Amino acid sequence: MSTIAEQIVSTLSASGVRRVYGIPGDSLNGFTDALRKDGDMSWIQVRHEESAAFAAAADAAVTGELAVVAGSCGPGNLHLINGLFDANRSRVPVLAIAAQIPTAEIGTNYFQETHPRDLFRECSVYTEYVAQPSQMPHVLEIAMRAAVEKQGVAVLVIPGDVALAEAMVDRAVAIRPTRSRVIPDEDEIRQAADLLNAGERVTILAGAGCAGAHDEVVALAEALGAPVVHALRGKEFLEYDNPYDVGMTGLLGFASGYRAMERADTLLMLGTDFPYRQFFPKSAKTIQVDVRGEQLGRRHPIDLGMVGTVKDTAAALLPLLDRSGDRQHLDDSLDHYRRTRTKLDELATPSRSKTPIHPQYLARLVDQAASDDAVFIPDVGSPVVWAARYLTMNGRRRLIGSFAHGSMANALPQAVGAQIAHPDRQVVALAGDGGLTMLLGELLTLVQNRLPVKLVVFNNSSLNFVELEMKAAGFVTYGTDLVNPSFADVANAMGIYARRVERSEDLPEAVADVLGHDGPALLDVVTERQELSIPPNITAEQLKGFTLYAIRSVMSGRGDELIDLSRANLRQLF
Repeated sequence: MSTIAEQIVSTLSASGVRRVYGIPGDSLNGFTDALRKDGDMSWIQVRHEESAAFAAAADAAVTGELAVVAGSCGPGNLHLINGLFDANRSRVPVLAIAAQIPTAEIGTNYFQETHPRDLFRECSVYTEYVAQPSQMPHVLEIAMRAAVEKQGVAVLVIPGDVALAEAMVDRAVAIRPTRSRVIPDEDEIRQAADLLNAGERVTILAGAGCAGAHDEVVALAEALGAPVVHALRGKEFLEYDNPYDVGMTGLLGFASGYRAMERADTLLMLGTDFPYRQFFPKSAKTIQVDVRGEQLGRRHPIDLGMVGTVKDTAAALLPLLDRSGDRQHLDDSLDHYRRTRTKLDELATPSRSKTPIHPQYLARLVDQAASDDAVFIPDVGSPVVWAARYLTMNGRRRLIGSFAHGSMANALPQAVGAQIAHPDRQVVALAGDGGLTMLLGELLTLVQNRLPVKLVVFNNSSLNFVELEMKAAGFVTYGTDLVNPSFADVANAMGIYARRVERSEDLPEAVADVLGHDGPALLDVVTERQELSIPPNITAEQLKGFTLYAIRSVMSGRGDELIDLSRANLRQLF
């Protein structure tokens, strides 16, 4: 008879899992030894458990399959929490095995004792403690089904002694996701069609729930004469081959997306949990479609909510729509988008020879040099802004990140998982200097696992997006300076091919060289610290905040910062 740990491994293997991310520890010995004996599953060792969780989340995101991460008792699995929060909020299927101290010691304040079932409850769709062998493999199967069906994190808490105990049932069930079509009631479909047919200026806001529904959304836009505004997580699914796309709105977006939303009299929300209330139209009739009923009306008041998958709901709705003959709202939105896009492209230019490189220019060059099926992973902060505005999607490229949880330091560890899952595909991490240094040790994970990740570092010696938020709120920037090494030298010392670029004229060749390198590679680019990523709608409060920031900076002896700010952004005003 096998042990509980061996039973876990055999069930995972039967379910198609081929790798587990983590760091070994004594409370995991039974599990890691079972992996060794199995031989078909790989143990992907990282340098920090948080990275293991991020890597598993990225693996699940790019494959759509269940990914597995493991952490030893106490501090080991506590380190998983941030990455698991990201996975759960990104709605990707991850199983976390959280080892526990010996059963007999629970409740005695034993060495490394924590209570994982309580700790992981908020970042999971299912968490359970395995107290004795008789619970297995039933509880394991429930956890795996919860992860794949609810598209989230399931946590199995298991003491090391229970993992080494003899299994009472010899069973290894294959847990695979089901496939379902979810369509609203016919009366609701008719109500939606009536609202849309009555609208004179319809705008579509589309998000990650539109995965696999590109053609259906475009067909809706054609019938309604509606511009399509995409949320960040909808970019990779809707931006390409879409003559009705007018870009993004929100803090990371730009003016055309905001304008198409603001001028709408009818808004159709498709598979999106777009969180920023201030960017919704004030008086438009709003229809929302989401496969999760609890999402309806959560961000913005709605006139009609429908539970359904976007692809199937759109197909059911389309025959009931009257093709709009009035295309003025669409044409006006598309014209504004073309002008906005031109202005954005004009910012992606080389800087003068003695000034730092514009981050827009770096992002544009990466976009042009990357492969047609590249996986892009930007760090939270300014790299996400430049990725959202300058990376071009084509239906084959992927764009993943910590877009819902918003955690720093996601790019490098998520690149590990994406590259492990797709060893022959180009994976490009767009890292901020703050994010990179937070989990810098994962550069060694690239070396140890021979992962050809390409890491592009936006090195502006600051927590750049935090500085922008401070300025907009009227605060003098404080505590955001970063004293950085040459990241190229650090990477070279670790055995990674790396280059550092400080001048625009050297950048095109360096980008092509690093992205074309056979193996892990890092490009350290000194970028303009004072570059502003101006939101699509500058509020009176933000203008007031910038004025206060300017006055306070001068009064505190920081007037030179205002000169640098003006120099760096003067071209954005004309």
